[in-house]
Amino acid sequence: MEVRGKRIWGGRPCTDEQADTILNAVVDAGINFIDTANDYGKSEMYIGQFLADRRDEYYLATKCGCHMQFAGDHDETPHIWTRENIMRNISDSLMKMRTDYVDVLQLHNPDVATTEQNGLVDVLTELKQSGVVRHIGCSSTSPHLATYIDWGVFDVFQIPYSALERRHENLITRAAEAGAGIIIRGGVARGEPGSGLGNQDRWTAFEKAKLDELLEPGESRTAFLLRFTLSHPHCHTTIVGTLSPDHLRENVAIAQAGALPADVYAEAKKRLDAAGESPE
Repeated sequence: MEVRGKRIWGGRPCTDEQADTILNAVVDAGINFIDTANDYGKSEMYIGQFLADRRDEYYLATKCGCHMQFAGDHDETPHIWTRENIMRNISDSLMKMRTDYVDVLQLHNPDVATTEQNGLVDVLTELKQSGVVRHIGCSSTSPHLATYIDWGVFDVFQIPYSALERRHENLITRAAEAGAGIIIRGGVARGEPGSGLGNQDRWTAFEKAKLDELLEPGESRTAFLLRFTLSHPHCHTTIVGTLSPDHLRENVAIAQAGALPADVYAEAKKRLDAAGESPE
């Protein structure tokens, strides 16, 4: 879902009624994983306001290292990588979401040097030992991701990946084989431009690879992209944002269709390789 509100980066206008509708529709549909962050505008507040009484129906993940500050017509979201700020983050998140624990607390994309110098893993471990955090994770990208995997301390990684952003494809496998849970973000590249919010430049790879030739009758490009993401053998869950109950129903139906046929998945990767969209 997408309930950040318009003051935050990437956010869209969202009324209380819309937030109530989409959040409960998500849980009603059987989706049991909700991801947010302390700097996602109104998101944590809405989760607490409209889903606190359904807390046993979903796993809840949030992120830390965040800071929101007023900047006139919007809010800036710098990161502050200190123990004090992470403690403030978790306290604020628990209060907003009206819960006494989160299932996953993730570092919000710090670089390796900052994580080491500020002892951030120790802070997360402290929170895990206290019981307010069940599992610790890291939302990360290259070039830092490989090092974080090698540390062997994170239970979960959140990693961007889709057919149009394949650079982490092999690192996802490496992380999963090391025993970590994998959360994929960006699995539909924000949707096809026009019907979704995707970037036209990124979506040119879809045409360059001639993936339209692989679509099933009536299948949209966005649907194909989601099924491609779900085809990765180590995609444990993926985040697909929407504010529309209709889009939610469409996404659930696509997910229920499952992964692409093995031969189609292999052909898609072959074509993407030829088009220059390959893993690191």
